[in-house]
Amino acid sequence: MLFVDSSEPPDIEAIFAWGVVRGVTTNPLILARAGVVDLEPRIRAILSVSRGPVSVELLSTTEAEMMREAAGFVALDAERIVVKVPFSEVGLRVTKRLSESGATTNVTCCMSFNQAYLGALAGGRYVSIFSGRVRDMGYDVRPIISETRAQLDREGLEAELIVGSVRHLIDVNEALMAGAHIVTVPVPILRKMLENPKTDETIREFNDAWAKRKSD
Repeated sequence: MLFVDSSEPPDIEAIFAWGVVRGVTTNPLILARAGVVDLEPRIRAILSVSRGPVSVELLSTTEAEMMREAAGFVALDAERIVVKVPFSEVGLRVTKRLSESGATTNVTCCMSFNQAYLGALAGGRYVSIFSGRVRDMGYDVRPIISETRAQLDREGLEAELIVGSVRHLIDVNEALMAGAHIVTVPVPILRKMLENPKTDETIREFNDAWAKRKSD
């Protein structure tokens, strides 16, 4: 399954028109790069042009502040908002409390099997492993993905594994083949998934042959 990793409503709307993505993820970095200052109107705009879950990350650092911030996000659309909780000891407590309250959570910024597993045990509906950042540390992310997926399946945990921090087209393929339930993909890489020069060549050949036949 694919989600789109973006904070730009026009891009999100265009990608959803393809009929291939099932949700949206955002994060503070892409929101900051987009120049977003007031978060609520942007999230409402994203909700209006998309379908399925929309992950929004907590920016607070204390447990009490995170719970208050999460309540504000959930109030925007309790059915679709997914609260992204950064992985930490505090984050696990917040994940547990939110999950027990009925909120949907995504334990994010996981870089290892251990972290993703703990996030799932704490009640995370999703756990997010950051492929590109794991590679930055010099590790092959594929075993982490496959081992995490195997453990979730083995224990019958409800958490789904999201792979994010996708930087190259091959990251999407490898994450899916390693067992990710979901890969969240930036718009430029989704567009690269469309491209193959042999496809373009073949379509031109077919169209040229038909045009020639009609002119004979």
